[in-house]
Formats: sequence, structure tokens, C-alpha cells
Amino acid sequence: MILRDVVAVGAVVAGVIASGCGHGWSGFGAAEQTPTFARDVAPILFEHCAPCHHPGGAGPFSLLSYSEARKRARQIAKVTSRRYMPPWLPEPGRGRFLGENRLSDLQIATLGEWARSGAVEGDPQRLPRAPAFTPGWQLGPPDLVIAAPEPYVLAAEGSDVFWNLVFPAPVARTRYVRAMEILPGNRRVVHHANVLLDRSGLGRARDAATPGPGFPGMDLEIASNQFEPDSHFLFWKPSTPAVVEPAGLAWRLEPSTDLIVNLHLQPSGKVEAIQPSIGLYFTDSPPARTPMLLQLEHDGALDIPPGDAAFEVTDSLELPVDVHVLGVYPHAHYLGKTFEGTARLPDGTSRWLIRIPNWDLNWQGVFQLAEPLFLPRGTALSMRWVYDNTSGNVRNPSTPPIRVRAGNRASDEMAHFWVQVLPARPDDRLLLQDALMRARLRKYPGDFVALANLGSSLQTEGRLDEAIAVLRQAVAARPDDPGARNNLATALRAAGRTDEALAEFEQALRSRPDYTDAEYNLATTLLARGRNGEAIGHLEHVVRLQPEDAAALSDLGAAYAMAGRPRDARSVLERSVRLEPANARAHFNLGLLAAARGQPAAAVGHFEQALRLDPANSETASALAEARAAMARPRK
Repeated sequence: MILRDVVAVGAVVAGVIASGCGHGWSGFGAAEQTPTFARDVAPILFEHCAPCHHPGGAGPFSLLSYSEARKRARQIAKVTSRRYMPPWLPEPGRGRFLGENRLSDLQIATLGEWARSGAVEGDPQRLPRAPAFTPGWQLGPPDLVIAAPEPYVLAAEGSDVFWNLVFPAPVARTRYVRAMEILPGNRRVVHHANVLLDRSGLGRARDAATPGPGFPGMDLEIASNQFEPDSHFLFWKPSTPAVVEPAGLAWRLEPSTDLIVNLHLQPSGKVEAIQPSIGLYFTDSPPARTPMLLQLEHDGALDIPPGDAAFEVTDSLELPVDVHVLGVYPHAHYLGKTFEGTARLPDGTSRWLIRIPNWDLNWQGVFQLAEPLFLPRGTALSMRWVYDNTSGNVRNPSTPPIRVRAGNRASDEMAHFWVQVLPARPDDRLLLQDALMRARLRKYPGDFVALANLGSSLQTEGRLDEAIAVLRQAVAARPDDPGARNNLATALRAAGRTDEALAEFEQALRSRPDYTDAEYNLATTLLARGRNGEAIGHLEHVVRLQPEDAAALSDLGAAYAMAGRPRDARSVLERSVRLEPANARAHFNLGLLAAARGQPAAAVGHFEQALRLDPANSETASALAEARAAMARPRK
């Protein structure tokens, strides 16, 4: 299926205008009229500003000492009085979030009065201990570090750059990730980064077709041959603490997966090298529950004329199931002005998810709710974006303003709102996906992404005739897309229409000869039809491209055995179980090979292991009984 992944573009701004900043200092009694750095200012700066403004941090200067803060006292007072700093976009009272970094009116007044009264140091004995910031991994040494093999070089001048680096994940078996950190490699120019999981190899192909490391792009389409919508916000920006996923909500990292790091880069005036690293922290516990990312969007409505200061775009989605909202992520570009995300409950009442009165792409981010918000079935999620395409918008990239439509360039626009939800039941994810794609098709009839996703979820639900009809529409929309043809072929195969499935698998491979998913599916279909020789050729090619693919090795071993090549079969089957010890079918086939060699004890060992992994398999139970009987018979 095809999924649009979250790819950040830029900014979140602090937009609440403080009331009470202009009536003078009133924080102390008559005996203590003047605030001092040591007593009053340092605690504010250390808590709210130092996470970025420390040596090696994302801020352009440090604020950990009196001398550093004193020479910028007026600047501090100015940017805090406007609530430009510290950057925090959500409006108070319109949702509660973890890590809120908003100054109180009293704190803003303290900083203003300190600057006006001469930025007095005060008694050094009253100075609190400055916070310590350890370079490197916040959560300690990761279980796996994946580093970019070579740096991307950013030009000294020019507009913002959105660049993607591909990191193949060197895992030989499925791992469960409880936390992820990104070291950006050059904090001076990396504004923020997202990580996307790519099991299709399409990102790797785009990388290979682009000179140098990586490839350009702001928002990406990631293809998958299975229904598993993205579920986690894998996002980094300066001063954001590393997030450990809640218990039971780890995410899966499978072999042959690429991690694509999507970077938002800002030129610094000199040539800069960026070489990020990803740190992964594993757990042995598979996820007990899986959240899901729901995307509200209406990019098709974006056609903003120059001079329009209040262009509006909306979208909504009715929830077919009960959910808990865990986090939200609004996304627009430089013309965004105001954002509202709400939930209207079936009883007619409304709940705020978030409101941003003064959007700024440069400070966008993921906002995790302080407490999960329960929303019952029938709730309507809604978004409302307002855009300002006038010369009065200081962030407008075009002077004079020009007509702006949807697109992936920073000078284009987007209207997105991602909501992370935890469905009440695992099967509810299919119903949510169905509702999402049908809502998209109402906006964009014939849309390839919606058709491909809807077909995939229908197939997973076992509604094969409907899935085949929808996937044929997806293929008609993009005839050369190998992922859509592969999905159509798997649905046809499941429906028993093998000849049609083979034709679609072959067409997918003509479109993309290195598409291992389609070639593996073609090979296993050929095996089922008894065409072993053809199947072996395809499986050998898959294994050459992906030597650690345990499933392909297992099937290749079975094919070798059926072709009368027991030595080859044993070799690749043993490789398969080393990579994936829990492969019951590979153990079963090794047991058959051992029995054929007259080694019943070895056969019993493999059959016992296969039965432990698949206790209900009567074929394995019968083979085990026969092998045990062979052991009991006296040797001649």
C-alpha cells in the first residue's frame, strides 16, 4: 500500500500576546524593587532558554552566565515580551501538552524590568546551579548506532533545503524499538528532522539516482506491500528531549528496512557538512498495542491569490471507532497564519485538540498531549487553516506576493493535521484506514494514494473482490507503479486467480527489476504451481539482493529439496534458521532432509522445534511421530 508519511517542513511559533506586560514592575515589595540576575533572572533563563542557549546547543549564543545574559538583556526582554521566545506555538487553554515552554506574565515582566533597571547581577551566592548539558546521546549508549557513511554538503547561501539521507538498518531479525535519538551532525544548520520507515527500497532507488548522498524532497510517499499504517512520530528538533515510547507501544524494525532521515537545513553563510547518526534502543517486548497516525488535509483546496489575508482551508474526518488521542502535529508552510484543531463529539459538544494563533514554520513540532484524550465513535475531527498571502506577512517568501498552490517546495503551501490515536481494539485500525481513504476519495476521486491504501486494507479484511476492483483502479491511475501491481497480484492470488496474479507480478518486475517483494511473491506463486525451476531462479536473485532474507532462504531451501538438491537445500535452510530461529517451516524441512539422510535423531530435533513454534500443525506432528518410531527401530 502507499502511505503519505509525516515529513516536517518547518515551523511552530509562539503566538500568544501577553496581557499585563506594559504596566511596570510589581513582582516584589518595596524593599526589593529591582530584580537581579542571580535571584530572579537566572532561574527563568536556565529553565526556559538554556536547553538551546548553551555551548554546543542550537542557539546562536549561550545564556548560562551573567556576563552572557547581561550583554543581551534588552534583546531578551524584547523577544520575550512579544512571546517570540521561548518558541511555543499552542495557545493556552486550547489543549494541554507535555513540555510546555511558555513564560508567565510575571516572568516576562521580570525580564523586562531587569533590562530596564540596568541588568543588575545581584548576590552571586543566590545564583542557582547552571544546568549541565551532556553532549551525545541523552539516553546513554544506544543498542545500535547507524551513521551516515558520508556527509551531505550544504551550500553557504540560498533558501532552506529539504534533504533525505537513507540509512539501511543492519538488523538480521525483527527488533522492537522503545526509543530513538537523532544526532543531527551539525546543529548550526539542522532545523529539524523526521525519520520515515521504508520497506519498499524506493528511497534507496531515489538515492542511487541522485548525485551524492541522499535526494531532495520535503514530503515523501513511502510504499509498502502490507497494511501497516505509520504509527509513531519520529521527530527531532533542538531542545526536544529524547522520547521513550510508553510501555507496550514499541515500534517494529524489520530486516531490509531503510530509515530515511528527512532534514530541514538552513544555510549559515558558509559551506557546511551534515553527517547525522541514529541511535536505537531496543526492547525484547513486542508492542502490545499499536497507535495510528490519522491525516486530515486538503491540499487540493490550496489556491491562494496574492493579497488575500484570510484564505481558509478545512477538512474533517468522522471516527468509526473509539480512540484515545496521544499527540498532534499541524503542518503548513510560510503563509500559514492561524490553525485550529477540534473534536466534535456525538452529543454536540466540542473539545480543543490545539489552537495556534500565530503559526511560524520555523518552530513547528509534534505536541504530545499531557493526558490521552478519549473520543467516542462518531466524533468528528476537524482542522481549520488560515493563510496570509499579503506583503504584511513578514514570512511570505515572495515579494510582491504571488498566487500559491500546494506543493513540496518551501514556497508552495500545505494544509495538514496529523493526529496520533490509539484505537480501542487492534482490528479498529482497518476501519480507521478505510474511513481515511474513503474521505480522501470524496475530495480527490481517482486518487492513486487513496485507492492503493483502500485496496490494501480491504484485502487485509478479506474482502477480496472489493480489494481487486479498487486495486485495479489504482493500477489504472499509475500503470507503471510496481507497488500497486504487486498488491493487486497478491489479492488475485488470494482469490485463487493465479494466472492473473503471475501476470501482474511479472509486470511489476518489468517496471522495476530489483523489486524484491514482487519477485519473492512471484517465486512463491510459481512454487505453488509446481514450476520449481523458474521459482529457484527468482529466489536465488532475491537472496543475492537480500542475503539476510530468512523467508526467501527458507523457500529457496524447500525449492532445492523438491528439485532433488538436498545438499543445497540443507545449506540455505540452516542459514535461514540462524537468521530466524522461530521459522517453523524451515525446521520442518530440515527435519525432512535429516530423515531422508537416515538421521532420525536430528530429524526429531527439528520436528520438535517446528512443533513448539507451530503446535497445531498436524503434518509436523505426524512427521515427528514417524521420526521417533524410526529412532526406536533397531539398526540392521
